[in-house]
Amino acid sequence: MNKFIITPKEDKTVTMTIRIERRLQEEYNDLSAKTNRSRNELINMALQYALDNMELKDE
Repeated sequence: MNKFIITPKEDKTVTMTIRIERRLQEEYNDLSAKTNRSRNELINMALQYALDNMELKDE
């Protein structure tokens, strides 16, 4: 009989506290309700999109 092997789970997330405007929180709450996605998931998607599409300009 083969053994049931469990390997350690790779933790790719960290907990981070940020301050945002109340208006942004309310918009993410509404979007979360409309899309059935967690607010955390939506914010992660938005942050990744911003990084992927960011352009830095020298002054």
